[in-house]
Amino acid sequence: MGTWSNLAGLKLNVDAVDLVPLSLRVSARFSRPTTLIRLSGCGERGVGEDVCWDAGDQQGLRQASIEWPRGEFDLASFSVALTGVDLNDRSLQQPAYRDYRRWGIESAALDLALRQAGRSLAQVLERTPAPVRFVASTSLGDPPRLDRVETLVRRVPGVRFKLDANPGWSQEFLDRLAALQVVDVIDFKGAYKGTPVDTPPDAALYRRVAETLPEAVLEDPAWTDDTAATLVPYRERLAWDAPIHAVEDIEALPFQPRWINMKPSRFGRLETLFDAYDYCTRHGIAMYGGGQFELGEGRLQIQTLAALFHADAGNDVAPVEYHRIADHETLPSSPRIPVTQDARPGFALDWK
Repeated sequence: MGTWSNLAGLKLNVDAVDLVPLSLRVSARFSRPTTLIRLSGCGERGVGEDVCWDAGDQQGLRQASIEWPRGEFDLASFSVALTGVDLNDRSLQQPAYRDYRRWGIESAALDLALRQAGRSLAQVLERTPAPVRFVASTSLGDPPRLDRVETLVRRVPGVRFKLDANPGWSQEFLDRLAALQVVDVIDFKGAYKGTPVDTPPDAALYRRVAETLPEAVLEDPAWTDDTAATLVPYRERLAWDAPIHAVEDIEALPFQPRWINMKPSRFGRLETLFDAYDYCTRHGIAMYGGGQFELGEGRLQIQTLAALFHADAGNDVAPVEYHRIADHETLPSSPRIPVTQDARPGFALDWK
């Protein structure tokens, strides 16, 4: 019996849907929009978060005339009902956004079903939440600078990082970074296709990073004829994120991976996500969690999944305070401790 089988039969009653915009101005050039999706029924409310990155797509969701499924369901039949609903309003900016939106709705449905049942996700899955080790995730700019890393090292004892690599990283820069001994994951962003963050293959960069940061997991290199020979010696450290939307995508990789970044929004459907969790467990594939710059309930939900499935890893699920560190006098430190006694019903755990 798979994990999904424990959830598929949960009953839920949906009476109403409302959408709440969220936004965070991170810098003069970047504002992050999301939308909370709130499903209500039987005096309870379940919340998910649409994490599409385009502000126009978020506005389109809130303005669309969507025929939301209403009435009595279980989680499996609610998912089936969603399949026949146009949730996109217009052509979304990226094909992956369809899964992001679907995840926002299905995670709200799971939250509502659990609240209506008076149970937490941990209780239904019979798993004990563990303290979540998390990393701070950031780009170091172009040209690269270590200011943000050094600031967080001073402010948060024991902080660890997931960093976006850049072709401008010289050997001198890498040596300075390595001397800090704070890097868990390097993201090459070489597996993205047709997005604003696409990064060309760079075998020389891959080799410099792998050799200079020998403990770091190496995420999403571009696997090509030119880079494969460079990457093969480091295959036990390679991880995949952007290409992974289902078990079939894991099976289609050039070899069975050692690591997978489990980013729930990429999977879209609850069934698809939990099937991938089960697959990785059966095949001995290590997992760590990833997010999409969630601003609300979605951030707590990915922290909860990390607590249940891969707590002791370089989880890219840092609390929302890390989105704008200058606004906070103190920042939560890793690991993040879940409240396990008297846990409230629903998807997301409370945290100490």
